[in-house]
Amino acid sequence: MTTPVFYSPAHLGHNPTMINEWGEPALLFEQIIRAENILETLTAAPDRYAITAPTPWGRGPIDAVHDPGLINFLERAWREFQDFRPQTSIVPDSMLHPAVVEGIGRGTVSSAVWAEIGYWCFEAMTPLMEGTYAAACAAVEVALSATAHVLDTGAAAYGLCRPPGHHAPRAGYGGYCYFNNAAIAAHHVASTTGSRVTVLDVDYHHGNGTQQIFYERDDVQFVSLHADPNRAYPYVIGYADETGAGRGRGHNLNIPLPAGIDDDAYGSALARALDAVVTFDPTMVIVSLGVDTFYDDPLGDFMVTTAGFARQGSAIQELGRPTVVLQEGGYAWDKIGANVDAFLTGLTGATAG
Repeated sequence: MTTPVFYSPAHLGHNPTMINEWGEPALLFEQIIRAENILETLTAAPDRYAITAPTPWGRGPIDAVHDPGLINFLERAWREFQDFRPQTSIVPDSMLHPAVVEGIGRGTVSSAVWAEIGYWCFEAMTPLMEGTYAAACAAVEVALSATAHVLDTGAAAYGLCRPPGHHAPRAGYGGYCYFNNAAIAAHHVASTTGSRVTVLDVDYHHGNGTQQIFYERDDVQFVSLHADPNRAYPYVIGYADETGAGRGRGHNLNIPLPAGIDDDAYGSALARALDAVVTFDPTMVIVSLGVDTFYDDPLGDFMVTTAGFARQGSAIQELGRPTVVLQEGGYAWDKIGANVDAFLTGLTGATAG
């Protein structure tokens, strides 16, 4: 049986290449080549993967999770910015900081797009381009189509989402992420089926957006293995003492990990995470798959190997739950396809060609 790989070429319209990092021009690693290299690798194994176009879903599922003001802004921002200063990509020159409105409130959203961008964006490494909104919407459709397949069949599916999503909170964007693909998919399942869902995030970076969206909910569990935020992005969130609030108390599990962690140590941490999933007893698991835990990834400091990704997939398979896999990070461009393939091979029990 082949595993469906949901993919949209709309991501090609989102093509940033450079950013400003700590005051210096730097290569942006979240580029088109990531998704295209994954696609090339999986396409080369037609006996195991079936490349599938997503179906249209409209804006409703995004509205159900994200602030409508954020969605409206992302839809029109690039176009309106061209009237102010024509350029290929835009980032804020100032951003809302809590100290500015301390004791006052969140602040007022400016009607000027060049000012408004700093209200919605929380950092300066996530540019908007002409094709960004369409790409972000298509990534959501990829995630929802993969999720619908799993709901219908019970068999695993993979969503080749680009741009990624797990850093995007309800009312903001950043961390290369615009809409939270995994959160939108999880909310769709929980709200339409009345069942419990787990989002298991194995990206090198903490999925701060997913945590924020579900922090006070008891129908969606968030479990994350990631680099200790004392040294790694997003720095201000992702600590072990963040366990949920209100009805969500006890349903948020963060497992910060040290630098240099290898396959065996990562496997032990994953076993702890999977024990928590079993206790929560979801009807579906949505994996936010980041392969930036790879030993040669330029944005990470873990030592996970390609074989280690296969072990991760196999461990998740043993849960015996319907599973959706959605792409997040992974920036070792030449190895990203093989690493995703290894994970999916482990998850599905297929034999690599």
